[in-house]
Amino acid sequence: MDEKVLVLDIDGTLTNSQKEISPATKRGILETLQRGHKVILASGRPTPGMRRYEEELELEKYGGYLLSFNGGRIVECRSGEIVYQRTLPLNIIPGLYGFAKRNQCGLLTYFGDRIISAFEPDEYAQLESRINCMEIKVVDNFKEYVDFDVNKCLLTAVPERAEALEQELAAKYGDILSIYRSEPFFIEVMPKNVDKATSLDRMLESVGLTRENAICCGDGFNDISMIKYAGVGVAMGNAQPAVKDAADYITGTNDEDGLVQVMDEFIWK
Repeated sequence: MDEKVLVLDIDGTLTNSQKEISPATKRGILETLQRGHKVILASGRPTPGMRRYEEELELEKYGGYLLSFNGGRIVECRSGEIVYQRTLPLNIIPGLYGFAKRNQCGLLTYFGDRIISAFEPDEYAQLESRINCMEIKVVDNFKEYVDFDVNKCLLTAVPERAEALEQELAAKYGDILSIYRSEPFFIEVMPKNVDKATSLDRMLESVGLTRENAICCGDGFNDISMIKYAGVGVAMGNAQPAVKDAADYITGTNDEDGLVQVMDEFIWK
């Protein structure tokens, strides 16, 4: 059997508009796993924010992987082991805190099953909490509290301000950090040169597979790297135009069970 690796973004790809996996998509993924192929969930979400879907797809049973923080961490579902990780230099935390305080924007990071917030949560921090089903812990001294490995920090601001703040941060830290907006109100701060494709390449190499085995499906800008990297790069019908331009194949939308079409075309045949 030519083993395939089905790599799936979560929001807008695996899940429909209600943030749920449709019955048809779930059946298809379970059939793919039962046929001996691998499934990797690849998301900008923190690892705990992916657990619901890991459990629903029985990835611990079948040996799947979670690629979280846009590639900052890869976890093997069966063992729970972190097989790859990139972290931020901790000496940038005081500067990020000072920037957020001066500009009165939110500043978050993640520890265990909690979101750690430097300030009282704004509506965007609360949205991050709801999406990932993670409790927010507000700490008195963020600079001193954060003394653990950090895969990502997230700054939050109203969209009208976030674009300018992103540019300011990039001008200050762009040579050592990766800074971009994943939503109009979310400014992601990541280690330099971390993306889904780079981490996926490390993971495939560790299990003796190559990019030719990979079918990567996504809808957002942060999926472009893995879509270009894959043997087959797939854009959802609801994907951004730039994502569709990067893809080898465009499937149905996330509300039309587009992933079932992909599995039928590239795995089950």
